Amino acid sequence: MSPTELKEFLDSKVIQYNNFNFIGSDPISIPHKFYLKEDIEIAGFLAATIAWGNRKSIIKNANSMMDHLGNSPYDFILNHSESHLEPLDNFVHRTFNGLDFKSFIKSLKHIYTNHGGLEAIFSRPTTNGSLQQHISEFKTVFFQIEHLSRTEKHVSDPLKGSAAKRINIYKGVIRMCLN
Repeated sequence: MSPTELKEFLDSKVIQYNNFNFIGSDPISIPHKFYLKEDIEIAGFLAATIAWGNRKSIIKNANSMMDHLGNSPYDFILNHSESHLEPLDNFVHRTFNGLDFKSFIKSLKHIYTNHGGLEAIFSRPTTNGSLQQHISEFKTVFFQIEHLSRTEKHVSDPLKGSAAKRINIYKGVIRMCLN
């Protein structure tokens, strides 16, 4: 494919997917529900985390996640108590379950409380400046706190051979939602 053909192809995909008609039937609709930057970041991250399988199922379960967070993800992350986490026990999306969801809530609280939030982590300079390095360092920070080892499978590490598709989806979604 020539550079001109590639540009035409990509331009056609932007027209196809970057419009309101597509957004409503895609998991990207989840972060689009919010206005606060931190809500968008968290909603996008959680939706991207479970973005495998049927789109309708992903949207349904991502909406369920937001419902569990009182449709105010940032406030929930910062202010939850252990008793607020109990209703998450029954959450399931494929292999991502309530225990994983609880770990993610606690890790996100750690990130927003101690590291300035998701944007701050992904904006930090890395040793080699690569996107793969950013994602690997994010995973390290994400799992600094006590967590179940099973939960680690839900955050990829490209430096260990993963394509890290869901994290890359997340980064693209956040750019689109915040611009």
